Amino acid sequence: MSLAAVVAVAAFSGIMLSNRTARHMPPGSSKVDKLKLPEGFKAEHLFSPSEASDGSWVSMAFDDKGRLITSDQYGSLYRVVLPPIGSSDKPVIETLKIEGDTAKIGMGFAHGLLYAFNSLYVVINNGRNARFPKGSGLYRLQDTNNNDQYDKITLLKSMHGEGEHGPHSVQISPDKKSLYVVAGNHTDLPEMDIYRLPNNWTNDNLFPFIKDPRGHANDRMAPGGWIAHTDPEGKKWELISAGYRNPFDIAFNEAGDMFTYDSDMEWDFGTPWYRPTRVCHATSASEFGWRTGDAKWAPSFPDNMPAVMNIGQGSPTNLIYLKDALFPEKYKNTLLAFDWSFGIMHGLHLKPSGGTYTADHEEFLSGSPLPLTDGVIGPDGALYFLTGGRRLESDLYRVYHKDYKTFKAGTNVAAVNLTPEHKLRTSLEKFHVGVDPKAVESAWPYLSHADRSVRYAARLAVEHQPLDQWKAKALAETNPQTKVYALLALARQGNASTKDALLKGLISIDYKKLPETPKLDLLRTFEVAFFRYGPLEGTTRTQVINYLDPSYPSVSPLANRLFSKLLVFLEAPKAVDKTMQLLLKNEAFDDKDNETATASSDLILRNPQYGLDIAGMLEKMPAKQQTFYAFVLSGAKTGWTPQLRDEYFKWYKKAFSYQGGRSYIGFIDKSRQLALKNVPKEKLGYYDKLSGAELLTGSGNDIVKSYSPKGPGRGWKVDEAVQLVQDSLQNRDFEKGKMIFSAVLCSRCHMIQGEGADVGPDLTQLGTRFSTKDMLEAIIVPDKTISDQYASVSYQLKDGESVVGRQTDEDANFYYISQNPFDTKTIRKIPKKTVATTKISTVSMMLPGLINGLNPDELRDLVAYLMSGGNKNNPIYSESKGKKAGK
Repeated sequence: MSLAAVVAVAAFSGIMLSNRTARHMPPGSSKVDKLKLPEGFKAEHLFSPSEASDGSWVSMAFDDKGRLITSDQYGSLYRVVLPPIGSSDKPVIETLKIEGDTAKIGMGFAHGLLYAFNSLYVVINNGRNARFPKGSGLYRLQDTNNNDQYDKITLLKSMHGEGEHGPHSVQISPDKKSLYVVAGNHTDLPEMDIYRLPNNWTNDNLFPFIKDPRGHANDRMAPGGWIAHTDPEGKKWELISAGYRNPFDIAFNEAGDMFTYDSDMEWDFGTPWYRPTRVCHATSASEFGWRTGDAKWAPSFPDNMPAVMNIGQGSPTNLIYLKDALFPEKYKNTLLAFDWSFGIMHGLHLKPSGGTYTADHEEFLSGSPLPLTDGVIGPDGALYFLTGGRRLESDLYRVYHKDYKTFKAGTNVAAVNLTPEHKLRTSLEKFHVGVDPKAVESAWPYLSHADRSVRYAARLAVEHQPLDQWKAKALAETNPQTKVYALLALARQGNASTKDALLKGLISIDYKKLPETPKLDLLRTFEVAFFRYGPLEGTTRTQVINYLDPSYPSVSPLANRLFSKLLVFLEAPKAVDKTMQLLLKNEAFDDKDNETATASSDLILRNPQYGLDIAGMLEKMPAKQQTFYAFVLSGAKTGWTPQLRDEYFKWYKKAFSYQGGRSYIGFIDKSRQLALKNVPKEKLGYYDKLSGAELLTGSGNDIVKSYSPKGPGRGWKVDEAVQLVQDSLQNRDFEKGKMIFSAVLCSRCHMIQGEGADVGPDLTQLGTRFSTKDMLEAIIVPDKTISDQYASVSYQLKDGESVVGRQTDEDANFYYISQNPFDTKTIRKIPKKTVATTKISTVSMMLPGLINGLNPDELRDLVAYLMSGGNKNNPIYSESKGKKAGK
């Protein structure tokens, strides 16, 4: 066995597949061979921009002559003449210059491209620089002299924002008469002419406000990412939807409904406010609740909309609706959502559900690695897509169905059959623009409609009207369910003068007689009112406490989250005691609102760089409901007993033993610090120690480790590392090498001298079999050689999904696989009858860049430790200078 087969399995090896008899398809040599495609589909690799020194392409669009326009993320635009399907000819690539523009790059740095209205629209995402002086915004390129070259550039809207959360996409409207523009949450919302979503947004969350402890998006406030509508000249702008983290693209179906694919915040893994990547139906005036730090809204809040489908962890880029594809009928009503991190095109087969949609999931296409950036359906009905971004290797592919010649144009266009709820929703949305004397009367009966999207549209119709037209009506409403949503509108659009009347109206509703959803929405209305209008005093406070307290705790964990926030805010006498009891019993919470189409464990082996973060979290999963209550209690100033406080601060020390996203530890510490402000001064040291202060680094963002690389590190290359290391291993520091072995995760999978984990091969005898060059090559280029004995396997299922794991065993009916390198005892059974094919992964499960944090001396200490087999008496530690180690 080669060294690469021993070392390059560092993340997940050592499970011997002696019982495996499945005939796995071997890794292919071409770029197409790594793609997992649906049955009947074929793929062609057309071009590699990075190999041709044309950069890393991230956006694309077809022009009116069937040519592809593309953009390098940090460079030029290109025009591509494509060969026909099945041809062996190469694409013709032209760098697109602008006549009369003498700049090195005439136009580029585009995240979004669209050919429409005899123009090329370009969404530039760029901070002005000497190489490319044009800043972020929406630009229009025109050919005014009809010579097939653009000669006029018009800036339609300047935008303040750049980078991966900057301005992204531009798409044509379903009626082909206007444009829609998409931007991430690091793009300031420009001044709008029309706000379908009222622009009095706030956090509206009583959860103790903690910004990301590592500083991400700490200056980015509501409304977050947004979608706007404008005319072809960019003269009039209308805000359609907001409250996203980072939507890259939008797509429309035949009914004119708009969808987008929003990102998660991976640093929030393991926290109760983490929200997975999700495909959203962006209805008129829709809000999706992104807020910075821990203030993100729950999908269940009535003042935001839920997802059509939660996908899971990933990095969303493109979204396509397949009505123009020459694909089988199965792909009518289908969205393709591109995930950059894990290389998956998620197929969402949309199904009308009330006023919106649900969807069935299919893994349409995947590959590893396959950093998907953009895609579009071509004039020939084929799917064209790009990989690249962040200056990674970039490729252009074409995917088509083998029977495409038998499909007629328009074959994938679905008939529009609108549900009654859909028609009702859209009829109410016309009141989201300006004042209309008919709005209140028309919308009011639907405030309590059974369909959530209709209720939402009706409430927003009311909110757009002058307050004096409906305030009294809301307070006088006798239908309890209607009153809940009318008072939510009043809480959002009222002012301090409405506070007392609003609260009296809320406590006049018989909570116990409400159905479950209106109960939750009533509690949410209290929260919005408390947040916007401040603390309660006197008789009003007492009345509200007496109204809420008897129902807490509830049988509903979701309701208990809301109750805990409200009653701790009110300083209700029993709030701390009741909330602590829920925390201590570790109340179970089935978070159905955030259930995902792809299980986290299915993603681990698709991308080691991101997957191992998930693996660590699943191994030591934080108790999210406990975390929620702990954070709520961090703001509690009264109601504590010594025993409750002891139990509470002990919880923090235990919480530090769990693993979440990169900001998890920092968030826990920030909450701990808030809570310490409420203890008696003479007890501060006691509770600081009790809560685990000694476990933390000075920043509070990390757990103290026995060793942290000092760096400065670098992107180590094999030849460089060998040159620096192989002749200088004499008299290295054994103890330091041993600590580095653990610090760079080697010990999580491997043993040396009986210490470490037995996931991978024992490395004690490594130095007796391999040279330093062999070792460094296996660490730095882990994908170079992967033994079948240690490779992960992709099981492609008959329903279009795929599962990746290490096969540990099989019998007549099942494959037994392990998916988590840090939890190999958890085994998943895959029925053989559900498996179409299996394929060995071409990606090593060794995490790339493990040694990139090390400086030369640290690397020498690590290599010496490995070569010594963990033996401090090995001659390598006493060799004289001049001898070549590892030869």
